[in-house]
Amino acid sequence: MEWITNPEIWIALLTLTALEIVLGIDNIIFISILSSKLPMAQRERARVVGLGLAMFMRIALLLSISWVIGLTEPLFTILDQEISGRDLILIGGGLFLIGKATWEIHEKLEGTAGHTSARVAPSFASVIGQILLLDIVFSLDSVITAVGMADHVEVMIAAVVIAVLVMLISSRAISNFVEQHPTIKILALSFLVLIGMSLFAEGFDQHIPKGYIYFAMAFSVLVELLNLRLRSRQMPPVELRSGYVTEPSPHSSVTPASPTSAG
Repeated sequence: MEWITNPEIWIALLTLTALEIVLGIDNIIFISILSSKLPMAQRERARVVGLGLAMFMRIALLLSISWVIGLTEPLFTILDQEISGRDLILIGGGLFLIGKATWEIHEKLEGTAGHTSARVAPSFASVIGQILLLDIVFSLDSVITAVGMADHVEVMIAAVVIAVLVMLISSRAISNFVEQHPTIKILALSFLVLIGMSLFAEGFDQHIPKGYIYFAMAFSVLVELLNLRLRSRQMPPVELRSGYVTEPSPHSSVTPASPTSAG
């Protein structure tokens, strides 16, 4: 119980918890966008299961630190660039994130409208599978960061648990806000492209400071919040296309414009 009176451990816990929360923002965005494809009754469960899987994935990796550290050992070399197991995971995850986000942007803006589409929305299992795939990538990045910042596994696990609890509490509000505002949703998908590119570059040892990425994200969200405030009393926002046959969104209040109202 000596850790209770050790200020260094408390500082490490607070710092690591704050960092885990920041690193978890992209996880929440991804989970929110994927869970929005499900019927309303299943969305909350998908968010809870997704974040729960993220927590258990991080804890499992922390308890296998020797294996995680071994992932940084070079496996082969391409054009004088050493590639490790961690690099392969980051490269693959980055490409998946870029491709998935680009596909989602296309579906939201140029896809077939839900009421005219014969496509069926993805199942709960398929959504959880996609969340799990990206949880692996985000967890690996998070755990390697944690290992470099703290010396005690117990502190790392405590920081992960606290961070996930904070994300669980805030995930519904974030998801609802993203779902209600189309521009925020497109911005969130753009952030995933940015994060994917960061992971891809990291896989080739091209480190991009995360502070720059999160500053760009925060600044663009701030600009859009100002836009929303200035235009709050004007016409309601456009409705993004779902591309699936799903139940209508509870926030949907936009009706199609008549031909005479165009222009």
